[in-house]
Amino acid sequence: MSPSFTPARTRGFLRAAAAALALSSVLLTTGCGSSDETDGDGKATAAAPAGFPVTVDNCGVRTTYDEPPSRVVTIHQHPAELMLALGLKDRMVGTAFPDSAVLPELKKDYEAIPELAEREPSFETVLDAEPDFVYGGYGSAFDEKEGRSREAFADAGIDTYLNREYCGKKKVTMRDTYDEIRTIGTVFGVPDRADRLVTDLRSRVGKATAAVEGESQVPVFVYDSGDKSAFTAGGKSLGTELIRLAGGENVFADLDDVFGDVSWEQVVERKPEVIAVYDYAGAGSVEEKKKYLLSQPALADVPAVRNKRFVVLPLTATLVGIRSAYAVEDLARGLHPESFR
Repeated sequence: MSPSFTPARTRGFLRAAAAALALSSVLLTTGCGSSDETDGDGKATAAAPAGFPVTVDNCGVRTTYDEPPSRVVTIHQHPAELMLALGLKDRMVGTAFPDSAVLPELKKDYEAIPELAEREPSFETVLDAEPDFVYGGYGSAFDEKEGRSREAFADAGIDTYLNREYCGKKKVTMRDTYDEIRTIGTVFGVPDRADRLVTDLRSRVGKATAAVEGESQVPVFVYDSGDKSAFTAGGKSLGTELIRLAGGENVFADLDDVFGDVSWEQVVERKPEVIAVYDYAGAGSVEEKKKYLLSQPALADVPAVRNKRFVVLPLTATLVGIRSAYAVEDLARGLHPESFR
């Protein structure tokens, strides 16, 4: 019996719902906010915080922030980890939908924030937390059919932000990760923290890529889920770039999508030497996935299967968020272990 895997598409992992939206997430205007002003009646008004107001375009939604948000709900794990890495725990009033184990250095802070739901919370549940900002990781965070559209939140007086990976951009790269961090840092009035975090993550990536420089590229097959067919990362996914930076080559880089199904015959034909297993809740355990791959007679001659070469990556490490830089090092060690001895 093969394990019962739930393809990532069923939890909104594909970006089709946001494919028509334009990506900007660009800082458009800022104000110094250094002195008091008067309103139309000549009455004094409070000065805006330094650097505000800020106007940001995000997936076609333009929002002006007169001050940093103070009560934030994150839907999906990678936005929560990004917020915590920027030192914004005190702004967070709720999280939802953890995908995998939290980074050890963030675990204590993450667990201190109320979990609103194991998956996406209802619109009413989010409202009960009284947020002024909702930060979604996958397009499903703002599923109109579930009553959580961005328009519905706007009507309730709540600003929203969607991870740029779901803005319909054709290809996702590490630059998107760095831009996402800087945009969130700007919205929350902590641009210096964002710059420091980006510098740290760039350094992690740089050290890993330097360690494998000059090594031959290792053919890698990404196994997300599936039994009758394989659900894998395509050429437009961030995973493809992570593999390249780590000294490998995604054998399905020619798949013109972020994710998609391929046949097992195709997997056999492309002879991957390493299989990157994506680990997340609801898709079978890593051990179940490995057992399934190793038990299939048709895969017996695939080099990665024959030599039992697997690299495990938490799903959150393959998305636009702080974990992607960690994933480059993990992949590099798995693809070129001799370079790290």
